Amino acid sequence: RGPEGRPAPEARVHFRVARFIMEAGVKLGMRSIPIATACTIYHKFFCETSLDAYDPYLIAMSSIYLAGKVEEQHLRTRDIINVSNRYFNPSGEPLELDSRFWELRDSIVQCELLMLRVLRFQVSFQHPHKYLLHYLVSLKNWLNRHSWQRTPVAVTAWALLRDSYHGGLCLRFQAQHIAVAVLYLALQFYGVEVPAEVEAEKPWWQVFSDDLTKPIIDNIVSDLIQIYTMDTEIP
Repeated sequence: RGPEGRPAPEARVHFRVARFIMEAGVKLGMRSIPIATACTIYHKFFCETSLDAYDPYLIAMSSIYLAGKVEEQHLRTRDIINVSNRYFNPSGEPLELDSRFWELRDSIVQCELLMLRVLRFQVSFQHPHKYLLHYLVSLKNWLNRHSWQRTPVAVTAWALLRDSYHGGLCLRFQAQHIAVAVLYLALQFYGVEVPAEVEAEKPWWQVFSDDLTKPIIDNIVSDLIQIYTMDTEIP
């Protein structure tokens, strides 16, 4: 964060670009895991390089293209270009298949090769999604039916997980820890208590992940709150 606790300029740029990746991914019909992979590739690339050296939106488009290959949901560069063009020019026409289109297509492909080299071909990630699904099923069995049905804990946890990809949490914390932390925060939102928490030998979140500590949860929650703070500041 920058002076006076405000988000650093780079973090604001990455927030905007991650939002672009998510919205473009939805329009392209991408599943949640490929979108998460695209965001992770993008964030990891800029951990290795400078924001001044590359156009972040070109990196984002190549991240979407590469993530489609990694997660076996192949996308056409033409579709990525058209969706991106519509994102930046909502009332504009689709790009003609002229020299500008082919130059952009070549840039995406060349950028993909660059990113693979910078990331040393390590573009396969373990995401929190499968852990969160497992934890939600377990928690639903622990809670009484009324508590579960009257509060949208699951919906909120999934939303928190999706929004976490606006920042670099996916690179700083283990997948299991992020899954538990978003569930922890969702329960806190609605004041839902896990039964027998006081009598238990260890807290429910440590049952899910042995090496998880309260400070780690607090750090993840703090990072999430910073993301939502940024969301209110960025148009």
